[in-house]
Amino acid sequence: MNSTEPLVLGPLMRYVDATSASVWVEARDACRVTVRALDRSWEADTFGVHGHHYALVEAEGLEPGTVTAYSVELDGERVWPPRDSAFPPSVIATMKPGKRLRMAFGSCRTSIAHDEQGNRAHGVDALRAYALRMARSEPEGSGRWPDLALFLGDQVYADETTEEMCEFIKSRRDIDQPPWTELQDYEEYAHLYRLAWTDEANRWLLSTLPSAMIFDDHDIRDDWNTSLSWKKEMESTTWWHERVVAGLAAYWVYQHLGNLSPAERAEDPIWQQVSGYAGDGELDLSDALDELVDRVDQHPDAYRWSFSRDFDDVRLIVVDSRAARVLEDKKRSILDDQEMRWLDERMRGGFRHLLIGTSLPFLLSQGLHHLEAWNEALVHGAWGKAGCRVGEKIRQGVDLEHWAAFQGGFQEVAQMATEVADGKRGNAPETVTFLSGDVHHSYVSEVERTAGSRVVQAVCSPIRNPLPRPMRFATAFLSYGLAGPMGEIVSRSAKVPRPPFRWRLVKGPWFDNNLATLEDTVQGVKLSWETGVVEDGDQLHPRLDEVATVMIAPRSAGGGAPGQVPSMARQLVSRVSSWTARRYRGREARSRRPR
Repeated sequence: MNSTEPLVLGPLMRYVDATSASVWVEARDACRVTVRALDRSWEADTFGVHGHHYALVEAEGLEPGTVTAYSVELDGERVWPPRDSAFPPSVIATMKPGKRLRMAFGSCRTSIAHDEQGNRAHGVDALRAYALRMARSEPEGSGRWPDLALFLGDQVYADETTEEMCEFIKSRRDIDQPPWTELQDYEEYAHLYRLAWTDEANRWLLSTLPSAMIFDDHDIRDDWNTSLSWKKEMESTTWWHERVVAGLAAYWVYQHLGNLSPAERAEDPIWQQVSGYAGDGELDLSDALDELVDRVDQHPDAYRWSFSRDFDDVRLIVVDSRAARVLEDKKRSILDDQEMRWLDERMRGGFRHLLIGTSLPFLLSQGLHHLEAWNEALVHGAWGKAGCRVGEKIRQGVDLEHWAAFQGGFQEVAQMATEVADGKRGNAPETVTFLSGDVHHSYVSEVERTAGSRVVQAVCSPIRNPLPRPMRFATAFLSYGLAGPMGEIVSRSAKVPRPPFRWRLVKGPWFDNNLATLEDTVQGVKLSWETGVVEDGDQLHPRLDEVATVMIAPRSAGGGAPGQVPSMARQLVSRVSSWTARRYRGREARSRRPR
């Protein structure tokens, strides 16, 4: 669909529970939006942001565990589903009490064409392949649909723009002037989301599969909030202020709003203006939203982007590890005090599984973890003033800005996870599992424990934005080889506190485009990664191939302590050999990193 049609973007199926569903749309004009399902309907007026028109319709009073086709009308005109669609009707699938959770997750997805050229440069879009399989299957049964898709950052790239996005930018301004081909304002963000979410297959998936989302750096800019030095450098430019305000405002509209339950939205100060509006014409939120996000950029504790929800006896906590950072040298933390207290309140036992979604991996390879911790100590003066300057250059040059580079926050959250796993915060769950993306390779690691919950890190990255092959080997070598002995040595030299536990690599790394699925089963948590594969030259209809599967069984069911950690050299050889063996049929080489 193009922008001349009444329905610009969506519908997106967002927060869904047993009796309600939130349906988000962007319309061409101010209008009244109606969602119809069977003999019922729900309505909402659009609100405006910088000349764009949005609505979030709350469908309430639904039956638990039902799958119901729905349609969307704008001012009484049906606009969804398309009358010539090759896909099944979009549906509202409410949660069924007692049903075990099945959830897709992943991060890092660029939006370009799905033809031969696009697939050669960027790889097959794993999300599109997932959508095509869903369209051929039933909501229940052996290939049942997930209950939720969790997108862990970099759904859009504001700084590495595609050719199509660049053409739009060129039509508006001079790209030889700052910020060049990077995004400048809200209008460009709106176009970027349109490119990301209008592919026919993915649009159908997003209209049917409930979704939750959190940002990462490329939603705003690479290395966003790496350090105070980085922030000051950005704020000294002529274009950064407009960029970060536009990026956060767009995030609130396109991603954050749908993460919230109806009760949580009712407490949001911006949404209260929407729900309480009784004036003539469309409510314009532009100034109020810009004012909020401008304040939040300077004072992270002014608003919370993190969220959590419970699926019967599985709790999912999604943590903002970007905007909530405190960057002052003596107070540096990946989460501000208020955010840390919020997380502390939710890190509790009494669930079968505790899932923590964070765009940045909580557990990197141990060697890389030590290097990032050493770098933070270096910048803080462990090796004198000269070391501070060198450390900051290294930090920004090679992206040393994960949880490990914020040692105070890492140690605090690690202690929370350990207490949950030891049963000190309620009955110990079977697993405490961190779900992450960002690093453009996927893997599973596990904390070495002999009792209590299993503590696991699962990473799925990218969905569609693979590293060039030379960088894959370099990443494997640096992360799982060289970083090991180097990290141990330099971290000790800087007197970095030791982590409260050790962890080992269970499976990985693998580097191609993937979408992962987490399934709560009787045997434990089943984690699987799948990649899109083109067969017989049919670029538009890739199938899914399994890349890896890991079963995290509870200790009472045979999930005992991890085995002995192999030598670093053996790990490296094993990882590279394992990666080399995973060359999938029908894949075509990709020779350049996408812009």
